Amino acid sequence: MNIRRLLATFVLGFAAAGAMAQDKVVYHFDSDAAQALKGLRNMKNHLDVDPSARLTAVAHANGVDFLMKDAKDRNGNPYEVAVQDLVARGVKFEVCEITLKNRNLKKEQFIEEAAFTPSGVVRVAKLQREGAAYIKP
Repeated sequence: MNIRRLLATFVLGFAAAGAMAQDKVVYHFDSDAAQALKGLRNMKNHLDVDPSARLTAVAHANGVDFLMKDAKDRNGNPYEVAVQDLVARGVKFEVCEITLKNRNLKKEQFIEEAAFTPSGVVRVAKLQREGAAYIKP
């Protein structure tokens, strides 16, 4: 096999592998209920268009509130339903443990779908270093 053909095979193989790679995205929540509504809608739309995307929602500060038990949007709809739907599609939701400490919150106050991370901002940075795109709704 000549060098050109070998190089072309390598380039095409590399391009095909890149095309099949899943997008990794971190959604960053640190604000109020309006951000939660927008972010949950963005993630649903994201997966509707790209079902293979791997999404992680990281929440800290006031951004954790929508993941608390009995939290409802401005129309009285529980956030938990939207979160459950997204978890069923592979989305991970992570809550900052520093926020828990600073706000005197307990893990038991959060919905079952919420996981915990030692630091929300460190987690966002780590996911970005691992190649995740960053979105802040």
